[in-house]
Amino acid sequence: MLAIFLKTLPFFAVIGLGYMAGRTRFFSAEATAYLTKFVFYFALSAMLFGFAARLSLAEIFDARFVAAYLAASFLIYGLVLAVGRARRLPWTEAAMEAHAGVSGNTGFLGVPMLVKLIGPAAAAPVMMVLTVDMVVFSSLITLIVTGAREGRLGLGTFRALARGLLANPMIVSIILGFVWSGLGWKVEGPLDEFLTLLGAAATPCALFAIGASLAGRRADRPQVAGWIAFVKLVLHPAAVAVAALMLFAVDPFAAGVMIAAASLPVAGNAFILAQHYGVAPQRVSTAILISTAVSVLSVSAVIALVERL
Repeated sequence: MLAIFLKTLPFFAVIGLGYMAGRTRFFSAEATAYLTKFVFYFALSAMLFGFAARLSLAEIFDARFVAAYLAASFLIYGLVLAVGRARRLPWTEAAMEAHAGVSGNTGFLGVPMLVKLIGPAAAAPVMMVLTVDMVVFSSLITLIVTGAREGRLGLGTFRALARGLLANPMIVSIILGFVWSGLGWKVEGPLDEFLTLLGAAATPCALFAIGASLAGRRADRPQVAGWIAFVKLVLHPAAVAVAALMLFAVDPFAAGVMIAAASLPVAGNAFILAQHYGVAPQRVSTAILISTAVSVLSVSAVIALVERL
């Protein structure tokens, strides 16, 4: 495990550097917001487009892979939802806690870190996890909150949902990459150099932005947030491991990447959704803070365990 920890340490060190820059206000909240936009709309999108354009949809899509991830994630989602309802939380708050419990920081942390640690072959399964998280679970929390508040789901809800998905640059870049690949076009010459240059900025900038954004968060209801962090860092990857390796017989390498992706801390976009709907934003923010801090050790432990399996 020590060898894996030493490999992951530089990634979390950049997060820590960003945290210190934000904490000391050397890096302002406005600067963090613009850096995040740069990563989201440009650097990470270039990286994802480059990965997808070099693959075919047949290479990335595996029905057993998706079924295993969904089965495990829905199991954990239902568990956290049931615990929230047992605590007499409204459906919206219980669902938001469940969403945080299964939504990992795959885009900003998982894609750059796992591809660097495991190798380029990890790109396909990581992108599959990222796509499922964004399309399925981000849509699900939107439908639950909207349905609970309005008492029904109208056509306008699904239109807004579709617009939101199509406005997500990570989804768009993956789709365009597969279209590019499907047309038989190559990524070479100046285009290859452009994507490589811009995509190379994704890893350090995304990690720094994660740390800087954590600097402004304050702990709220740490016991509940600790429960969510435990679910995300321990229960979610454990359930994924059982589903992938024992129930659905997923390819061992792809299963290992999926388990590692499931062990990532709570996603930053969970807070964005919580803040947008006004549903437990501080609780989710604290869960992100705790899970990211603990993941310095937990992610290394999971990756080391996956290598043994």
